[in-house]
Amino acid sequence: MDSPVPPRPPEPRLRRRDRHGRGMRGPIAPPQVPLSVTRAESFVDLVYDSRDRLERRWPQLSQVDFLVLEVPGFGPDDGPDAADAETVPLGRMLPAAGGHRDRIVIYRRPVEIRTKSRDERALLVHEVVVEQVAELLGLAPESVDPRYGQD
Repeated sequence: MDSPVPPRPPEPRLRRRDRHGRGMRGPIAPPQVPLSVTRAESFVDLVYDSRDRLERRWPQLSQVDFLVLEVPGFGPDDGPDAADAETVPLGRMLPAAGGHRDRIVIYRRPVEIRTKSRDERALLVHEVVVEQVAELLGLAPESVDPRYGQD
């Protein structure tokens, strides 16, 4: 005896509405906007924007590594002196040594804590980068960026 063939399942329906009847949702963000940019990624972008602005005027900065760390480490040679124990640095310049190029380090959390908005953060990041570049080049910050301290 032949067994009966089970009926074919119906074709899936194309859903035009969600289960609450409100219709399909639109896009979460416009196509040109990244959906998820973390605070850390946004901060790195601010540092690189500042570096790029200065690099146009000081091409030798292309030979300098710019790094972003969460907080300063407080090892024997990487922290404030005992007299400065309450001062948390916003950035640091590390001269070339041990096979490393010159490095400028910006500390993200101390900068974020001192600012309330993205615009304030961008200004402070640029000031810190200018100060560290000035230290590296042995110049005054005003020489590195004539607009330093005016914003």
